[in-house]
Amino acid sequence: MLLLGGIQVQAQEVQGPRDRAGAVQIIAELRKIVAPEGLERTEKLRIGGIDQWVSVRSRDPRNPVLLVLHGGPGWVAMPTSWYFAHGWDEFFTVIQWDQRGAGKTYVANDPATVAPTLTVERMHADAEELVKWARKTFGKEKIFVLGHSWGSILGLTLAERHPEWLHAYIGVGQGIDARESERRGWTWTMEQARAAKNEEAIRDLESIAPYAVGGKPLPVKDVLVQRRWLNFFGGAAYRRPNASFEAAAVNLSPEYTDEEVRQVWTAEAFSVERLLSAILTADLKHVKRLKTPLILFLGRHDHNVSAAVAAEWFAGVKAPSKKLVWFEQSAHELMAEEPGKVLLSLVRDVRPIAERAGDVAPAGTR
Repeated sequence: MLLLGGIQVQAQEVQGPRDRAGAVQIIAELRKIVAPEGLERTEKLRIGGIDQWVSVRSRDPRNPVLLVLHGGPGWVAMPTSWYFAHGWDEFFTVIQWDQRGAGKTYVANDPATVAPTLTVERMHADAEELVKWARKTFGKEKIFVLGHSWGSILGLTLAERHPEWLHAYIGVGQGIDARESERRGWTWTMEQARAAKNEEAIRDLESIAPYAVGGKPLPVKDVLVQRRWLNFFGGAAYRRPNASFEAAAVNLSPEYTDEEVRQVWTAEAFSVERLLSAILTADLKHVKRLKTPLILFLGRHDHNVSAAVAAEWFAGVKAPSKKLVWFEQSAHELMAEEPGKVLLSLVRDVRPIAERAGDVAPAGTR
């Protein structure tokens, strides 16, 4: 009782956060890595001719490396990883990367200089450079790559081109045939609108019909109309009208300065304007065989990037091993929607691949 009383006194003396700085400090202290050999840093790398930012978190750098390729374009994962990736650094050396034109990397460079370089192929080249850096820096022959949404296009292409670099590829909200995904998303959204007798939604969706047909790039303004109502009916975040619950967590990021928080959505718009139409022409149906293990995490209710399209592709693709994990209470934002199951799946289904290759900290030292 005396000990408990002492804790109660200390708790009464602790002041709650009065501003962003106070809240960020609390989060930073909660997840502070105190292991003697642990890593907890953000750093600027020279990739593709510009400065690009990564964060690295690891309780033990002898554990396998897990590189996260965020979605969007421009929907950075680093500033919300304090929530959704909690605990990952106990089992992996986790690298979060703000891609060209996004987040901290956007702020670190002149947008006018970067704008002409924002192409899909340049982004693929950046991803390859970053994997080379990670392998060299941490002394790893192979690493894991996890790609979410747009990042899954980068990730699957990387797995196809350089299987020798990867223990396995993990696709989250995997994109395969972007146009087919867009068509199915529009159809599902219209079904919801009609069932709800939402005349505004029906009118807006009809205004962009026929949607995602033919060979022309999709206008960004049409995509935004589709996404507005798809999100509203829960096709991006299950039983939620949008992903603002996750976006708001950016404001509490220990990795981000106040200025980077202010600029994060400007950066996203910058990336969307220059990349989205090109990304939505992506078609990876030709990938019928991989030479590295494949794991997909799919939200059962994902209509933003059609989980059904990804599952159909998965059924036919050949790989040394493959596994599909369904997240039954999620749509597209499954890492934030079901973070516990994501961590459990990474530990159960992903890390053992590296263990079998001997790429982990010795037993009893983690």
